[in-house]
Amino acid sequence: MLGFAVALALPFGLFAAFPSWLNSLPKSGSWMTNVKVTLGFLELALALKFLSTADMVRHWEFLKYELFIGIWIVLFLGLALYQFGFIRFAHDGPLKKITTGRWIVGLLSLAFVGYMSTGFYKPLSLLSGLAPPVHYSWWGPKSEKHDGPGCPHGLECYHDFDEAMKAAKEKNKPIFVDFTGFGCVNCRKMEETVWVKPEILKHLNEDFIVVSLYVDDQERIFPDDKQKYLIDKNNGQKLRTKGSKWSSFEINNFGISSQPYYALLANDGLTVLNPPVGGLMPEADFKAFLECGLKAFKDGKK
Repeated sequence: MLGFAVALALPFGLFAAFPSWLNSLPKSGSWMTNVKVTLGFLELALALKFLSTADMVRHWEFLKYELFIGIWIVLFLGLALYQFGFIRFAHDGPLKKITTGRWIVGLLSLAFVGYMSTGFYKPLSLLSGLAPPVHYSWWGPKSEKHDGPGCPHGLECYHDFDEAMKAAKEKNKPIFVDFTGFGCVNCRKMEETVWVKPEILKHLNEDFIVVSLYVDDQERIFPDDKQKYLIDKNNGQKLRTKGSKWSSFEINNFGISSQPYYALLANDGLTVLNPPVGGLMPEADFKAFLECGLKAFKDGKK
């Protein structure tokens, strides 16, 4: 709130303190219309990001990865065409020549369109956290779906801790607990830049039972009875959604409310194999974290 307020107030404060600076401001004209239209295109693109988060949280399932990328391509192509004068709006004056600024913005927009076009067959690392995750798609890699959203990179993962613990006992594997969120930017960055690495993906596929618990999931725990809820025994809070359940689970068991947050447990569902970690991590550190927990699990069995 402080940062937002300072950013808005700073120009007014500076011009009030130094009135002579007002004379150096450029005069209004067609450039102002260009700035407003350009920002309008960018606002539409960012509004789509927040709409896609709501889409995932509420399980509407209409703004999936391919549609999101397609709309962004249309928006930035429209921005490029506007800069080059092929698209005009009601308040635009006559375009006598394409200025250097227009050329730069237009060419950057076209380059970005070209980059996004590759997203239909590979993940776009620059859009991690802005676009929906690649596995939230119609045509992307599929995995077995266990009562919830899909799983990154075709992993077989669970979205309920009890189901994951049951599978871990059956397969004699440790549990990789991933506290995540549909609106978590850093979670997507970890999944699309670190989890995707061959050695990491091999560990998650072969050595662990992966369970991703979404703390912002608005799906009801008891969809057929809206009056029914669980009680958090520590604070008496009524838990009506799956997100509130897993958020409470994280706080009560690990003393933290942060995403991404990763914990490795033995298949008794109680023994923590090594110190949990959170936030963005380099590939080497994340790999060491997995291998440390795996070694602890194997040594414990011996």
